[in-house]
Amino acid sequence: MSKARKPHTKYIVVTGGVLSGLGKGIAAASIGNLLSGRLKVIPVKCDGYLNTDPGTMNPIEHGEVFVQDDGGEVDMDFGHYERFMGIESKFNWNLTMGKVFKQILDKERRGDYLGKTVQFIPHVTDAIKNWYHEIAATENADVLLIEVGGTVGDLENQFYLEAIRQLKRDVGEDNLIYIHLTYVPVPEGVHEQKSKPTQMSVRLLNEKGIEPDIIIGRCSELLNPSIKEKIASYCNISPAAVISGPDVRSVYEIPLIYEREGLPELLHSALGIYSPPDLRQWETWVTNIKNNQDNPRRTVTIALCGKYTTLEDSYASVVEALTHCGAHLNVKVAIKWVDTSKLETQAQVEAALQGAEGVIVPGGFGHRGIEGKIKVIQYVREHDMPYLGICYGMQLAVVEYARNVAGLKDANTTEVRQEGINVPHPVIDILPGQVNVSNKGGTMRLGGHDVEIKQGSQAYKIFGNKTLVRQRFRHRYEVNPEYIKRIEEKGLVFSGKHPTENIMQVMELPGHKYFLGCQFHPELTSNLRNPSPLFYHLVKAALAE
Repeated sequence: MSKARKPHTKYIVVTGGVLSGLGKGIAAASIGNLLSGRLKVIPVKCDGYLNTDPGTMNPIEHGEVFVQDDGGEVDMDFGHYERFMGIESKFNWNLTMGKVFKQILDKERRGDYLGKTVQFIPHVTDAIKNWYHEIAATENADVLLIEVGGTVGDLENQFYLEAIRQLKRDVGEDNLIYIHLTYVPVPEGVHEQKSKPTQMSVRLLNEKGIEPDIIIGRCSELLNPSIKEKIASYCNISPAAVISGPDVRSVYEIPLIYEREGLPELLHSALGIYSPPDLRQWETWVTNIKNNQDNPRRTVTIALCGKYTTLEDSYASVVEALTHCGAHLNVKVAIKWVDTSKLETQAQVEAALQGAEGVIVPGGFGHRGIEGKIKVIQYVREHDMPYLGICYGMQLAVVEYARNVAGLKDANTTEVRQEGINVPHPVIDILPGQVNVSNKGGTMRLGGHDVEIKQGSQAYKIFGNKTLVRQRFRHRYEVNPEYIKRIEEKGLVFSGKHPTENIMQVMELPGHKYFLGCQFHPELTSNLRNPSPLFYHLVKAALAE
């Protein structure tokens, strides 16, 4: 049997059907946004893959890895949760089948099952339910918001579906509600909203023993009354419980649409809770975003220079951070995607940056594309263009400066030695604690760490005259301490460092309009309410171009 739950905890389960990529993460985050005014809402994401976490997955295949303050590497949906709900999520809130199976196998080896045959049911499903209840109890949650990854019918999420089916019996019908996100297409040439995919998806869910209480129909437009009636009739719910999930220009509009569709009242009534949302300020920011998409007051173009540009989700948090800045500055921030692996000459760099007013080189790994990034950095430094280097982008800015200003010819990062490249001046080297690390997953310097900011520096002013800030990290390499003095003698300033260790964490170039690098990932803590200061001041500097 699963462990006793907190008596007051309510459960909202979000599932998806028809096809992947409909936006369950945004839907779940928006629901959390609507209920977070008076209630403590804790999001839980259930992923079916056997990886312990997504830390070793290719961003082009899976999207970005979102790093939490506690050092967890989790699915990018947690970025949505944090940005929409204003929370600080935890690694334990992300279940993967790899985590679940490992826990069960560890318990079996210890003899915790007292000689019983370990089976998928009840042992796997009980482990999943226990995980939910432990999170609810530990966090003293008013609402546990559970998103089941994938689509109904996927083999890999079947145990989650069985667990949530049992969960309603365990906690009582008044304490759990099922929300199903599905697809309502409008075929080309027909111009009619079609309910059949939703009907089939709900039927498949019914076969799992789950009847949705609310259906959100993802469509290119608002659902019309007749399609709501039809879906309600086939799916055994009220038409009022069929909610529109239309395509939008900005995902931050979704909570506003759900509110207009009456979703908060449905949740309040079904679960016996009350937390009316106050979205007035949120609506102002969303209005700024929408107005500047269609009729911009001013457009500023930022070149995002990396090697994963074929999938925008690879840099999802960077894109969102720029959106947050645009909402607060009431401008359109346009992104120019630049694949640095294709930049070999100065002429190609100039052409790639044509029209850009600011440049970001984001985090990354490996040798491919770094010489193109270094050429980009040299160009923006020499042409006084606003620049923000994130993680690898900071390290390569140090490499570029060492080569072209400090006289350290062939300076490089020792990361390229894996490709057989000689590094006579290793200005970027592996962290001492990483030297003997052999496993790739979960072994980097991860999570939240304090950064000591030098008084009077540009970074000090940007962070509101604070001498200590907390930021999130994900790296194996650092600025080599043996080269710091030599590089600083040539004008580059390391204005942020670890409070007790000789790890450089912020770099800036005095006299330049805006030339900063940070070893951490400021995009991970940016949200619509509070844009990251480093992004905000980059966009401001670009606006002054």
